[in-house]
Amino acid sequence: MIKRLLVILACAVGVNAQAQKISATKATAIKDIEGRTSELTTISDKIWAAEEIAFQETVSADLLADYAEANGFTVERGVAGIPTAFIATYGSDSPVIGILGEFDALPGLSQNTVPYKSPLHDGKPGHGCGHNLFGTASLGAAIAVKDLMAQGKLKGTIKFFGTPAEEKFFGKIWMAKAGLFDDLDACLDWHPGAETKTAVQSGLALVDFTVEFFGQAAHASGDPWNGRSASDALELYAHGINAYREHIKPTVRIHYHIQDGGQVVNVVPDYSRIWVRVRDDKREGMNEVYQRVRAMAEGAAILANVDYKINLVSGIYEVLVNRSGGAIIQKNLELLGPITYTAEETDYAKKIQEATGKPQIGLNSKIEPMEETLEHPGGGSTDVGDVSWVVPVARLSVATAPDGTPWHSWAVVACGGMSIGHKGMIHAAKALSMSAIDLFEDPKKVEAMKKEFKERKGDHVYTPMIEGPPPIGKE
Repeated sequence: MIKRLLVILACAVGVNAQAQKISATKATAIKDIEGRTSELTTISDKIWAAEEIAFQETVSADLLADYAEANGFTVERGVAGIPTAFIATYGSDSPVIGILGEFDALPGLSQNTVPYKSPLHDGKPGHGCGHNLFGTASLGAAIAVKDLMAQGKLKGTIKFFGTPAEEKFFGKIWMAKAGLFDDLDACLDWHPGAETKTAVQSGLALVDFTVEFFGQAAHASGDPWNGRSASDALELYAHGINAYREHIKPTVRIHYHIQDGGQVVNVVPDYSRIWVRVRDDKREGMNEVYQRVRAMAEGAAILANVDYKINLVSGIYEVLVNRSGGAIIQKNLELLGPITYTAEETDYAKKIQEATGKPQIGLNSKIEPMEETLEHPGGGSTDVGDVSWVVPVARLSVATAPDGTPWHSWAVVACGGMSIGHKGMIHAAKALSMSAIDLFEDPKKVEAMKKEFKERKGDHVYTPMIEGPPPIGKE
């Protein structure tokens, strides 16, 4: 009995000590966000239900922009030539701190809030990356900071960036090219995940392009000798890519999607199109492979005796890591402590894991220690990378789905529209607001982020990898 009382006392002391470390300003921000939980959840759920893909996020963008405007922000819509991109600003003078918010869905992942595969709308998109939570949490954090400014407790400028089309086309590139991030002193970003931790791994640089082949149609049986097959060229090109895989570095990834291989079986196809993506953990390495794969398109066209055209879609940088900013986030995650889940949420998580063939271990609620930054991190890509070469960016991940959940899958959608996702969203909003407060209150932290940014960037000049305006309305 005495031992049990000592344990309870020790836990209580620990909680009180943790609470005492949270400043009055941060406590106010936390209370602000908690008071908005219902409103933020409603917005997130509406974005989840809207199921809007790249550059089509009109409902989602309006929900966020309207809420920012209703809470005292000045909102500039349709920035960088993108109808669904916007900036919400409050305050004046420096420091100028930005928070990024995404809100696009993925094609074909519509899913109900049940722990087994069950599309809400067959064939429709779904938030398989949790961006309904992403943009909403980021705006919630920005509003909490704005409220502190309105109360005279913080000075400076807070900007929330509504950034569309992260899953395809990468909208932030056009925003960066337009100079929309140039006036920031620092920027914050988060992403839904299966763990709660500071994000200090880089990810992969990437380039997207399409190759079109143009041949001559003919009857496939009556006079095929009069035809020149664009489909043959496409097949030869894909074979060349696949043969090349043996001779690239382990850090490289090449993907492709055949968009048009011909329409009917009895016609020699006069047109074909393939979407190709090349990645590497550094832009320099990615560019080398990109040039080689471009050359293969010409070779395939020569072999099939057809014409070809290469169209650059967009290309993004790897993330320029900022560990100084990461340390700020790490401290605030530790101050917040882990997310608490109910027995029902844990059971839901285990059913998700069972349905996806993963160990049924439930949710990972602990705060992970800050990792060492790896030279070759692997993983995915994000257009946050481009922002990180313009301004120092600090990033975090918060658990919004069970441990081991396959990302970009129905399982993430199933969690993003219910309480597991909602809890992660609110937790992220708190961590972002607390980290922003540190930057507003302590100029030395901003300078440390800037110093590391300059050291890591060196003399590299940021060059956006796009041609022409944003591909609005294109597939």
